[in-house]
This record gives sequence, C-alpha cells and structure tokens, in this order.
Amino acid sequence: MPTTGFRARRTGRARDGADGGTPGRAPEVLVLLCSVAAAAATVAQPYVLGRTLDLLLRGDGAAGRWLALSATLLLGELLLDSLTSLFTGRCTAAWTASIRSRAFDGLLRAVPERARPFTPGDVGTRLTLNAADAGGAPAARAALAASVITPAGALAALAVVDVWVAVCVLAGLPALALVLRAFARDTGASVAAYQDTQSEIASRLLEAMEGTATITAAGTGARERARVLEPLTRLAGLGRHMWVLHGRALARSGVLVPLLTLAATAVGGLRLASGALSVGELLAVFRYAQLTAGIGGAASLLGAVVRGREARNRTRALAGMPAQVHGTRRLPPDGRGDLELCGVRVVRDGRQVLRADGVRVPGGSTAAVVGRSGAGKSLLAAVAGRLADPDEGHVLLDGVRLDRLTREALRTEVAYAFERPVLGEGTVAEAVATGARRVSPEQVREACRAAGADSFVRLLPDGYDTPLTAAPLSGGEYQRLGLARAFAHAGRLLVLDDATSSLDTATEHEVDRALRRSVRPGTRLVVAHRPSVAARADLVIWLEEGEVRAVAPHRELWDLPGYRAVFASEGTEAAAPRPTTARRSEPEGTRS
Repeated sequence: MPTTGFRARRTGRARDGADGGTPGRAPEVLVLLCSVAAAAATVAQPYVLGRTLDLLLRGDGAAGRWLALSATLLLGELLLDSLTSLFTGRCTAAWTASIRSRAFDGLLRAVPERARPFTPGDVGTRLTLNAADAGGAPAARAALAASVITPAGALAALAVVDVWVAVCVLAGLPALALVLRAFARDTGASVAAYQDTQSEIASRLLEAMEGTATITAAGTGARERARVLEPLTRLAGLGRHMWVLHGRALARSGVLVPLLTLAATAVGGLRLASGALSVGELLAVFRYAQLTAGIGGAASLLGAVVRGREARNRTRALAGMPAQVHGTRRLPPDGRGDLELCGVRVVRDGRQVLRADGVRVPGGSTAAVVGRSGAGKSLLAAVAGRLADPDEGHVLLDGVRLDRLTREALRTEVAYAFERPVLGEGTVAEAVATGARRVSPEQVREACRAAGADSFVRLLPDGYDTPLTAAPLSGGEYQRLGLARAFAHAGRLLVLDDATSSLDTATEHEVDRALRRSVRPGTRLVVAHRPSVAARADLVIWLEEGEVRAVAPHRELWDLPGYRAVFASEGTEAAAPRPTTARRSEPEGTRS
C-alpha cells in the first residue's frame, strides 16, 4: 500500500499554495516595458515616415537611410507587440494561479465556521471566473498605462511638428476623458452585480446536482429547473446593461475621434496651403491626430481593469478570512485526554447558540452528545476539537487550552469522523492514511477492520490499492472509510460527529466494540441519535436549545420525560432498561 507518494503530492500542493506568494511586479513590469517601447516606436513612426516622404519628393540621397529607419521601426513595433502578448499571457497566468492559490489557502486555513457562509457554488465561481478576471487585471493595467503614453507622446510630437494643430486636438481631449470617466464609474456597480449573480446561479446548480435523486423522486424537475435558471433573466439584464455602457463609450469615442482627426486634418491642410507645413509633415500631423484621439479606445482595457478590481474583491474575501491562530504549547506526555469546557459561549448573528460551562469528560471515557435537532450537538463537537472557537470561554485538553496548542499538537491529538467524510483522491489506502500522523500499511488495515471496512475493501478490484474513483461504494461504506481514517489517526480525543448515521444498529454496535478494543485509547465524544449509543457511553451531555441541561450517565437520565422525548423526537424507538436506582430529577451541578 504505497501511501508515501500520495502524502508527498498533497504536501507539495499545500506548500505551493502556502508559500507561492504573489508573482510580484516583474511580469507586470515586463508587459509595461514592452508596451511602452512599442508605443515609442508607434509615436516615432509618423515623424520618420513624413521625413522620408519629404526627402523622396526632393530627391535627397538621405531618403534611403530614413526609409531603412522607418522599416526598422515597423519591424521593431511588430516584435515588441509579440513580446507584449507573450508577457501578457505569462503575467495573467502567474497572477491567476497566485490569486487562486491564496484564496484556496485562505479558505483552508480559516476557522471552518467562518467559511460556512460561502456556498460551494459561490466558492467555485470565485476560484474560477473571478480569479481569471482578477488575474488579467495587472497586465490590463500595464497595457492601459501604455495606451495613455501613446496619445500623450503623439500629442507632444504633434506640438513639435505644428503647435496649432496640437492646440486643436488638445481642445477635444477633455470630452474623451469625460467619456472614459463615466464608463469607469457606471461599469463598476454593474460588474459587481453581474459577478454576484453568476455565483448565485452556480450555487443553485450545484445544489440541484447534489439533490438529483431527491428531485427525481419528488417529480419536481421542472420546478427545480425554473429555480436554477430564475437568476438568468437578471444576469441577462445586467449583461445587456454592461454592453450598453461599453457600446455607449465606444460610440461616443467613435464620434469624437473622427471629429478630432477631421479638425486636425483641416487645420493641417490650411497650414500646408500657407506654406507652414510640408507634405510629409501633413502626413505626420494626420497620423499623430489619430494616435492622440486614440485614447478613447482605452475603454476596453479600462473595462478589464474594472472587472479585475471587482473580481479581486471577491477573491480577497476568501484569502482574507481570519486564519485559526495556534499557540506554542504541547500536551503533557502523561495525559489521558481529560476534556473540559469552561464558560463556553457561542453567538451567531447576535443570538446565543451554545453555552457550556463546567462540562468535564474524564480521560479515556466516552461521552454521548444528545439533543433535539438544532440543539447545538455538532457545534459542541466542533468547539470541543477546535473546529470552531467559542466567543467566550475556553476548552481544555489535559489541562491545556486548545487555542494555546501548536497546530501539530492539536491535529495529531484530536481526530474527527463525520457523517459525510471527504476522502480526497488517490487509492483507498491513501485516503485512510492521509492525516497529521504517519500511518503504516498495517495500521491502515487495522483501522479498516475496526471500522468494519476491511471486508468490502478486499472485494474491490485492486483491494486497498483501488482508486476511489473506481470504487463503487455505498453511503455506508464511504462512511466506514471515514471512520477508518479517524481510527487510524486517533489521539487523546476522538470526535464522531454523526459518523455512524448510515450504519445499521448491528454494524454500529460492532464498530463501537472495535473502537473500545482496537483503537488507540483516549476520550471519545460521540454525537448520538439512538438511545443504544447513549446507553453504551460512560456519560451523556444533554443539550436543549443550545444549553447543556445535564451531564450524567444515560441510566440516570432515562427517567426524565424531557430526556426520553429527545429520542422520541428523533423518531427512534427507545429501548433502555430502567435502572434500579434512577434519579427522578436532574443531578446536582449538571445545569450550566
């Protein structure tokens, strides 16, 4: 079972994302330098061509040298344009990869609870379309700067050739500047709304794809199709508005540019008639007027910059999520996994959703977390292993606050199994072995046996070396592989968040027995829905409306009607023996 290669591939990708940083300004500077050099060649050409024409008309022998210079400028401009395209592609690719990497890294480093508001479809849109738009912005900025240099240089050259024509062209430039300013102002809001609507459609589509079985069974395909496509009308309207703005800017500049060129040509013609200009200089004046008025063509580049700016704001929302901060402490070597929640309080949207104070689970014992749907069971499980940080209070493991542990100490000593595990890529063995600890092939097999997965894994085409994509696994089998991975990496605290929901009662009992005998000893925190699970636990943490109502053994709580009602509300048949010494009231000191 080769697990090392898989782990190395995963580590390499993580390192690339974490340490890749930004490409810096070098790619953008290369685009800018080539663009500026091409602009300089473009500005020089009309003067050289005009000078060549005058020399040819006079029959001057120096015309050959000027003609060669004109050809050199033309070839140089073509070469510089090619280099600009090459460096633009590299700059865009480098920045897009960097933006995607940092956004994805920020998503993975953040406290999981903080990432919950971002739906998978929204995240996918931000990492694909938005990252691509944002990645093209640096090169677009460089090209936009060069597009301004060309008309500025042309205007300066025009002033050298004939100041009166330059004054004529300069008088019309403020109108072009106003067109571009209005375009940039109006486009920003439209682009942001367009990108938000794209994310909404992607989120709805992904939800529909994940629920295809439910949609088919309910016969609601037409209604679901209408729900997914409903934002398309709004998206189309926003798209039309953006094109209207773009077309309006191009139309206005398209009217102003010919008018400026015509006015410059008329003034130049008058200057030619008066003898102030030569034929070659008139040719240069006409070309310089075109180049100066060409600032109106910057609307496309300006639109790319605006799109990139808005898209960058969306990717920064992922990259800038607050990362989970770790401390420098380690757990005492002789600890057994004592877990304690002290003054823990979690608030969401101004409402308290979890409160747990004085909750202690002795090391080596199993605690079942029970409560009605929405009582805060999964949130307590997340707080207990620091997948979520409380707004107040702290969690202790063997007397050390979780937020003061190093990342390595936290993730090697706290393992999780979930209802819907994400096993990643690679083979079955690699999926089980992946984690903070180094796991041997034999430990992988032992964990699979404990999770009841070894029997069906051996029946796969290549056994443990079968790629997950080629393994026809049911929901329960997938869940058992998730349990196996948690068992293989079990430390002082193992949290099972509804991780046996797809198992039948008999299999669940076998897994529980193997967990006690075959998995590294430690404290177990199990989110339970069945009374049989709670009965096998040493302690029960009973939650109601986000507050810990009691912490006691199942047999001491069973006579309480409210406790029994928890399992009735879950639709579970209660089957627990009535103890001979049952308390008729809640144990003292169990209320938070």
